[in-house]
Amino acid sequence: MGKLLWGTPADLRALLCELVSWESRTLTEGEKEFPFKVREKLQNLDYFQQRPDFLQLHEADPGRNLLMALYEHPKAVDTIVLISHFDTVQTEEYGDLEVLACNPEKLTKKLFERKKELPDEARFDLESGKYLFGRGTMDMKMGLALHMALIEKAGIEQWPLNLVLLTVPDEEVNSAGMRIAVEELVKLREQRGLSYKMFFNSEPAFSQQPGDEKHYIYSGTLGKIMPAAVFYGKETHVGEPLKGMTANYMASFLAQAMEWNSLYHESDFGESTPLPVSLQQKDLKMQYSTQTPYRATALYNVFLMKRNAAEVMELFEQTARQAAAVCNTAYAELCRREGIEGIGEVRVLRYEQLLAYAEIKRGTDFVAHLKAEILSHPEWDEREKSLRIADKLMIQCHELAPAIVLLFAPPYYPAVNSSEDPLIVGCVATVKEAAAELGVEVDQIHYFNGLCDLSYVNYSDNGNGWSSYERNTPVWGETYSIPFAGMLELQAPVLNVGPFGKDAHQYTERLHIDSAFVQTPHILESLMKSLCKQALETV
Repeated sequence: MGKLLWGTPADLRALLCELVSWESRTLTEGEKEFPFKVREKLQNLDYFQQRPDFLQLHEADPGRNLLMALYEHPKAVDTIVLISHFDTVQTEEYGDLEVLACNPEKLTKKLFERKKELPDEARFDLESGKYLFGRGTMDMKMGLALHMALIEKAGIEQWPLNLVLLTVPDEEVNSAGMRIAVEELVKLREQRGLSYKMFFNSEPAFSQQPGDEKHYIYSGTLGKIMPAAVFYGKETHVGEPLKGMTANYMASFLAQAMEWNSLYHESDFGESTPLPVSLQQKDLKMQYSTQTPYRATALYNVFLMKRNAAEVMELFEQTARQAAAVCNTAYAELCRREGIEGIGEVRVLRYEQLLAYAEIKRGTDFVAHLKAEILSHPEWDEREKSLRIADKLMIQCHELAPAIVLLFAPPYYPAVNSSEDPLIVGCVATVKEAAAELGVEVDQIHYFNGLCDLSYVNYSDNGNGWSSYERNTPVWGETYSIPFAGMLELQAPVLNVGPFGKDAHQYTERLHIDSAFVQTPHILESLMKSLCKQALETV
């Protein structure tokens, strides 16, 4: 048996610190370089030296790649996919310590000199010596390190179970890496004759309240969708305000109707989705003038458990029509009070209706050119481009105003849950038993409350609800798409077991040392060995 490179807590800690030192903030050069460095590390393993073609990079989008590493037992069919992401959020919040943000050992020591500046809980954790601080320590390069250690051990011990290590870019923004990975997983399954038994992630366990030190595992993940609106009123001079209607006036009614609206609340297994809130609201007046702002946009965040895109759009339209009715009633009263005729009632239409109207009025070639011009702006992200397309179409169809145009803006994360799957029920029991051996208490949460790439596997949608998303997302098929058909082919339960940490996306992000380097490795190996025993029945 060969020597393990990452078989001890010290080895794992060194591996994590090296992975963290490879700065890989989303949309940076570091993110582009990172998978090549991981491939180089894995090439040091005897297993991949003998099988270099089992390490493959696949382009997620120009310049960014995902990495797939396959451990294949010669007689095994059952396969576990180990999913992680290697991008991190930005590091500006570290201030003058930003240079150390990706150096956990030095940052943790340096923070001791400034511990009085830390929040109480972070200072207590720092003084305890039980935590390692740094960007990506918790979210989620430790998860990748754990997966690398698993695939190394599988190769040396010749586990009777196939493993696919999949690590992807862009999880923190649009999940471009995982959306491309879906098709690659389908291809790999067909090429190698694999049977995917489980999709396994090691996103960190989040504390549920201040001071919570309990270890959590997740048998599903919340979904997220982003309904959006373009408001188009009637321009006028501020000296003649009653000859027009500001988009801000219209938007205020929908903001009141959407924020914290219990219609969007879902519950399952005793857990609940957070209520919807607005993520952005702005008018599109680019400079000061005495013309009133007659165009505006808004983005709303909606979490999901059971609903699909079609159901959310139905609710969104219902909410918007109620908001428009209240707006129209208030505006009619204003017109009566001021003795004016007014500019008409606010109407509500979906993007797909606006698009069809514009194509009839201006022609499909004109509309295609309009969209292409907007899509050519690299400084605008997918959300801005989506809103701009709808806005430009309304400019061409201003006779529809005043109007609220409803659409979806990326990203979309479908909810996934495998809590009642027999395999997952058994896995949860195994994890709790392995944790108990170390005196660790583990609780099951049915929906991971941070978004994760597990949303793009084990997809279920009997009503073809995704078609509503395709028709009402302006950038669909251009700069953004979701491989729904491929996701339907990846039918296997999901589970997330990762290390404990705190304060993801904050400058106090930190990883529990024992959880990361002692407890979770033991739990994961126990789980994989249990799955190996089951796999032996099929070998």
